[in-house]
Formats: sequence, structure tokens, C-alpha cells
Amino acid sequence: MMKFNRILLKLSGESLMGAQKYGIDVTRVESYARQIKEIAEMGIQIGIVIGGGNIFRGLSGTNKGFDRVKGDSMGMLATVINSLALSSALDNENCRNKVLTAIRMEPIGEFYSKAKAIEYLENGYVTIFSAGTGNPYFTTDTGSSLRAIEIEADAMLKGTRVAGIYTADPEKDPTATKFEKITYDEIYNKGLKVMDLTATTMCKENHLPIVVFNMDVEGNLKKLMEGQQIGTIVY
Repeated sequence: MMKFNRILLKLSGESLMGAQKYGIDVTRVESYARQIKEIAEMGIQIGIVIGGGNIFRGLSGTNKGFDRVKGDSMGMLATVINSLALSSALDNENCRNKVLTAIRMEPIGEFYSKAKAIEYLENGYVTIFSAGTGNPYFTTDTGSSLRAIEIEADAMLKGTRVAGIYTADPEKDPTATKFEKITYDEIYNKGLKVMDLTATTMCKENHLPIVVFNMDVEGNLKKLMEGQQIGTIVY
């Protein structure tokens, strides 16, 4: 059973779409805000990274003729939009929060530094890290691995649409079975698409465990914090 004091929660941009094909589903964002507030009230220190795939993804932009660096910059800005949406939903829940950005863009958010992030976390603010790493060619998975390691989180929790890591895509293959635990090396060797290689390597080298779980089932996040066996642990 894992004990959590400080976590890094990674949310995918796609999950914010809810039932839509694009953009931000308010109902989904409100659900996430409620779940986050619930564990903040338990005294858990929470850092959050959100992807931008519901708005723009740099890598797929290059296939449409965008320059990769400009495309990645657009993707980073998409994560800022999502971070502000979540921040606003947390405000509505009276849950104190701060948005930090990897690129200077005051007054939209404060420029990220580890010292500032730790100060906010220790003072009970949900701290949202936006704009990825601030550099092109790095995914938001790598951004969340980096931030989790920097803030010395106990684990990175990867909230997805499925209940954990499976032998195959459970949305496409009905015979897929879920792993309760799996090592980083097994992920490499089995070619499982959990995160990109850079992000996975960073977590492995810095001994950061990952828990992959279904964030779309309301209450799962709290159950995880209470020590229930939810999702898949990567160690």
C-alpha cells in the first residue's frame, strides 16, 4: 500500500473533452475539480500537469505542415488554456490554487521555480504547472515527470480514461488484461504505450513510481489516497 503526502497528478488534455470531439467539457472539468478538492481537504499536497491534446498537439501539427518548434509552442499554450480552466473550476469549489508557467507570461500565471512551487504546496495551494517544460520536443508526460521529480513528489498519478495498464488497448481488445504492478523495464520490453520513452526513463532513473488509474470515475482519486488498490503501479 502506498502512502501519499505530495503527489503530481497528470491529466490528459483529451480527457477534458468529455463526450465532445474538441475543446473543454465544463462538466468534466468540474468533476476533476471536485475530486481534487476532496483530496486537498485530506491534507495531500497536489501538483498538477495537464496536456493540451484537446486543443492542439505539436507533433500532429507537423504532419499538417506546421514547423515543429512553432507547433510545440502552440501545444504549450494549449496546456495553459486547460490549466486556467481547471484553476477557474477549483476557484468555484473554493479550493485555493496557483497556476505556474514554464514560460514567462505574467499576469496569466507566475513564472515557475522549484522554490515557489514548494512554498505554495506547503501552504496548501493546489499548484498547476503549465506550458510543459517550456521547450519544444518534450511532451507534457515528460513535463510532468520533470515537475514530479523537482517537487520531490511521492508518486506521479496518471489519470486516464481506462482503469490502468493493460496487455493491449482495452477499448479495442476485449481480451486485454490489467496489470496490478509492472516494472519500468517490463514496459520497455513489452512495448506498452504508457508514456513516451523520455518520460518513462526520467521516472525510472529517479525512482519515481507512477500510478495509472481511471480519473473519469468520480471518487477514484480519493480511494487511491486512502490506500485502496486502484489502477496499475509502475515501479
